[in-house]
Amino acid sequence: MMSFRFKIFTIILSALFSSLACVTVMGAQLPSESAPSGAPAIESFPTIQPALETCPVVTDKIMAAATTFVEGESELLDEEVYLVTYLVEGDKIFSPQYEDVSAELQEAQNDAALHQQVWSYFTALIPVDQREVIREYSIITDGQDGSLAAVTQTWDDPNHWALEVDIADSREYYNLTFTLVHEFGHLLTLGPEQVPPSIPVFTNPEDDDLYFEEVSQCPQYFPGEGCANPDSYINAFFNRFWADIHEEWNDINLEEDEDTYYIRLDEFYYKYEDHFLTDYAATNPEEDIAESWSFFVLAPKPAGDIIAEQKILFFYEYPELVQLRAQILNNLCNSFPE
Repeated sequence: MMSFRFKIFTIILSALFSSLACVTVMGAQLPSESAPSGAPAIESFPTIQPALETCPVVTDKIMAAATTFVEGESELLDEEVYLVTYLVEGDKIFSPQYEDVSAELQEAQNDAALHQQVWSYFTALIPVDQREVIREYSIITDGQDGSLAAVTQTWDDPNHWALEVDIADSREYYNLTFTLVHEFGHLLTLGPEQVPPSIPVFTNPEDDDLYFEEVSQCPQYFPGEGCANPDSYINAFFNRFWADIHEEWNDINLEEDEDTYYIRLDEFYYKYEDHFLTDYAATNPEEDIAESWSFFVLAPKPAGDIIAEQKILFFYEYPELVQLRAQILNNLCNSFPE
């Protein structure tokens, strides 16, 4: 799947909605194993503060932060940089593998306490049985106010995934919470139990002919990772909300000129604005379902008067997801830092 980075914009949808989520990316390289001198040992870390007493106040603030565009100057790097990658087992992170970085990034690279704090918050939110596919946790940065987080298949196993968090943007917990819920939405809808990975695509990510051959052989929807199961969430979501506009979208997606692509994608979004909770959701069905999942978890149940709101109601049709929503919200109320 292609990697896109974006800014927040707002739209009116019963209330003001948008998102600060990121996309899935494929085939990230594992950083080098040698640790820089002076790197701290990973032994003990601060615990999450007690929950706020009124959880609706928390979720309202999360949604307000995620749907408000604050104009300002971003301090972005020329490219995204990997600082350190940890192995993951359940709730634990271990065996940090450090990348060679510039001197100005070494403090962030060595801040193991903050790395652990963010990881502990993610594990406090998402039940352990729902994140078994995560085997790596990377601290990255592209500077301030750029990408906040992403998920990606690990470089050596398409059945395993990595969570990546930009350390420069991780201290603001309202946007962080929304983004982590969004990224988990990708794991929920694109993980191997829902979308068995295509080994040919994974091992030959630059081979477009092979990719389109795999797509042509799939009777269901084919996200970047493989052919979706017939009863998968993403396949049902695609058939209901994307089948009639996919050909038009796909013509835009094949646009080779980057500037023209974004102009045409904006036009597509505005043409079907009532279909999408955010402008970013129009990027592709995978981002659309992850955006819709985030609103399902964190926003009140809508009336369903327009297609965008019907995408939120889609998840209420699955009892297991309604139960999972309740778990995540309960975890949020018990773990959101003051």
